[in-house]
Amino acid sequence: CCKMLLFSRKGNLALLKLLLNSGRVDVDCRDSHGTTLLMVASYAGHIDCVRELVLQGADINLQRESGTTALFFAAQQGHNDVVRFLFEFGASTEFRTKDGGTALLAASQYGHMRVVETLLKYGANIHDQLYDGATALFLAAQGGYLDVIRLLLSSGAKVNQPRQDGTAPLWIASQMGHSEVVRVMLLRGADRDAARNDGTTALLKAANKGYNDVIEELLKFSPTLGLLKANELPAELTKNERILRLLRSKETHRKS
Repeated sequence: CCKMLLFSRKGNLALLKLLLNSGRVDVDCRDSHGTTLLMVASYAGHIDCVRELVLQGADINLQRESGTTALFFAAQQGHNDVVRFLFEFGASTEFRTKDGGTALLAASQYGHMRVVETLLKYGANIHDQLYDGATALFLAAQGGYLDVIRLLLSSGAKVNQPRQDGTAPLWIASQMGHSEVVRVMLLRGADRDAARNDGTTALLKAANKGYNDVIEELLKFSPTLGLLKANELPAELTKNERILRLLRSKETHRKS
């Protein structure tokens, strides 16, 4: 089976067919981690090998020890042609990895917009979550994948759904410095003042990291500036002249 896995990974269709047709190798043979030929070919994006294996009777929905399937691997790597083909032959979006991962979560995490589109079309659950509570939107926000974020939001993703530790998609986007993502999320109703379980807000995190573009986007939506001890502004907000000018203009606007 090890040789077969190698042929699948390299996309050697001729040798794969030769060995499968010889009857000496089971189409669903596995390595010590439960990896199948179809998983390897799907991961590598070799659509011809995937097609041959499926037509030879490979079980599309077998899971590796980690819980991953051929569909998960194809989605994770952005192989939309493989994803579509697997769906045509009965691939399921229901299977989860040991940390709760699904094909949709993997595609969102790696920014594969076309794959996310295909998965949703074939019934993937927009509200899938890792066991720590991270949603597809959260993972896309973490990576800064604006096209995926727009697609997920227009498909019904909850903009304020936090992880179990209270971290919301806006918070993680702010921490990572993705100012365009922050802007889009705020426009779509993200709670600008949502705090994590440790009390930190998106504004505080952006200030702490020195992401001025993110701070500017957040300030446009008038976040609460006094969510800190003794209602003092974080020192990071008062160090930068551009941010100070913005804060002063906000304060002047409030008073008027």
